[in-house]
Amino acid sequence: MIKICIYEDNKQMRESLCLLIESSGDFKLEASFGHCVDVVNDYKRNRPDVILMDIDMPGKSGIEGLIELRTAGITEVKVVMLTVFDDNANVFEAIKNGANGYLLKKTPPAQLLQYLKDAYEGGAPMTSSVATQVLNMFTEVYKQKNDNYNLSEREREVLKALVKGYSYKMIADELFISIDTVRSHIKKIYEKMHVNSKTEAVALAFRNNLH
Repeated sequence: MIKICIYEDNKQMRESLCLLIESSGDFKLEASFGHCVDVVNDYKRNRPDVILMDIDMPGKSGIEGLIELRTAGITEVKVVMLTVFDDNANVFEAIKNGANGYLLKKTPPAQLLQYLKDAYEGGAPMTSSVATQVLNMFTEVYKQKNDNYNLSEREREVLKALVKGYSYKMIADELFISIDTVRSHIKKIYEKMHVNSKTEAVALAFRNNLH
């Protein structure tokens, strides 16, 4: 059972999300909240595997809550952002600060559940319009930046797949290579970019030109 915590200030939306999670056999709802002002203690009390975090909440935004979690050294929990708008600023800030996914509230229920499972399994799920923006930002970074960290053509393909939110298995299937080969490429990418995770790799690429 994948343990879930939900942060959503709209009561009706929150109740709908809770019902969706509770009715699925793959998930267990640990808790739900209308704000994230005490997000670190919330996490310590409930220890969810995945947090579904609304961005626009009173008192403290979802991105501020995300930053607080990561600043506190809580990196093991997957945080999937949930929002009405797929604007560049929020997408960039969420990814830069360690979000594991970015979904729109209009995402169909069955797809939302699959995205949560993908995040738990190590993917970086994004609604298609968000993924398109991320790819566009990455493309602009690549065009504008001469320093490509000496990545090979194959390593750039793997990194682009990470930006799209692909899991290791999906990358292997897309590029017709083994999962062990994917792991090897990602290890080299991390070494060349001096990062420790896929989120850091993508964020570093963005920061070089989008700061």
